[in-house]
Amino acid sequence: MGQPATETDYRATDVGRRRSWYGTKKHVKRVLGWRLPNLAMRGAVGIAAPGLRQTGRLPVPAAIEEVTGHVDGVDYVMLRPARCVVAKELYWGGGRRPQPADDFAVRLFAAAARQAGVMFDIGAYTGLFTLVGTAVNKDLRVHAFEIVPEVYHALFDNCVRNRVLNRTTLHHVGVGDPGVTIGMPIRSGDSALPCFYSSELRFDDGVPVGVVALDEFVDTVAPGTRTLLKVDVEGTEAEVFEHGREFLARHRPDILCEVLPQADAERLRALLEPHGYRFHLVGERALAPAGPLAPHPRFRDWFFTTRDGGELARMGVPVA
Repeated sequence: MGQPATETDYRATDVGRRRSWYGTKKHVKRVLGWRLPNLAMRGAVGIAAPGLRQTGRLPVPAAIEEVTGHVDGVDYVMLRPARCVVAKELYWGGGRRPQPADDFAVRLFAAAARQAGVMFDIGAYTGLFTLVGTAVNKDLRVHAFEIVPEVYHALFDNCVRNRVLNRTTLHHVGVGDPGVTIGMPIRSGDSALPCFYSSELRFDDGVPVGVVALDEFVDTVAPGTRTLLKVDVEGTEAEVFEHGREFLARHRPDILCEVLPQADAERLRALLEPHGYRFHLVGERALAPAGPLAPHPRFRDWFFTTRDGGELARMGVPVA
């Protein structure tokens, strides 16, 4: 993971201040979570912008304590949708992520998790993919990594609620360059648990958080065990693979990876291609055919795999 790109507290930068609506966002969303204002908001949105509910971005009533997610006939639970970005999406999507590409990524991951023995959720946030994996595969063992303290607490609570702590190992560390220590705030002060913090941001009240190499887990996976990774680290995914070459060579895991528009695609390709990986863009209903790894302006998720088209079809994964 890279060194901080700026010496300014992220929350004081122009981008950070705009994201927080210059300090008003948390107050506006808190009020809109109250019962009567929330009802009024729903009515207004239903008339003026009916499609807005499908974005999953509207505030959730503060009284809602949990939501149930659904994937291929299996259920799981996520807590506190008023604070958790993903749980809020499930609330507005009736148990599924409202955006088609996001929903397909979850179903794709569930198909891969059914065949896996071990999963690594790198950048777990509050645990969506950990919960999906353990829900569809009762034998799956998971290592989940989250660097933001208050988000890590929510990840723990979700694992407790879903009764999967016996099959999950939670790590409050980053994955990347083990020579780096990063700083994360004790409290973000945001209206929701932050889902975009990375090692490249700086915080004046940051507490030190360690980083481990993916290669440190080579021997935790038994030879021949099908392995699955989810990587969502806000632009530092190359550092994960740079320090995971032996892991990739030994286990050749399937990988669901977010690739942002500014990602260094050439570096990612150079790290993965020698291990036999093919690159499929995750679309709204199917994977794109294997092709060059090039960041897409609309779709963020990619499926990196050493499987061929026939194997993907047998998994039940459609390829366009």
